[in-house]
Amino acid sequence: MSARKITNQGNSEQLTVNSRKASLALSPDAVSIHKGGIEFRSEKSFPIWVEMTVTLQSHNDGAAVNCTGVVVGCSGNKHAGYQVSMVFTSMTKQAEARLDAIVYSRAG
Repeated sequence: MSARKITNQGNSEQLTVNSRKASLALSPDAVSIHKGGIEFRSEKSFPIWVEMTVTLQSHNDGAAVNCTGVVVGCSGNKHAGYQVSMVFTSMTKQAEARLDAIVYSRAG
């Protein structure tokens, strides 16, 4: 599994993660996108083994992709925040291409 860290290159734009349980605006430093999943820091905890769909949208070019997956890890506490790990369960080639576009537009 390859990992691509979205880094903030002097850009204050955020990545948006939406699901039925939460809508989070995350800084690029709080998100790591992998070929098969995503890791992010959150103030909210997410139950393990729960399926959810997230929408990742870059504010840079408006590119968006919906990803369905399963939360496989959520560690931390309400004071320090949580590190959430989610594995994508199925992605079309088109969704993978959109995800790559979001990642590479942020890596700039």
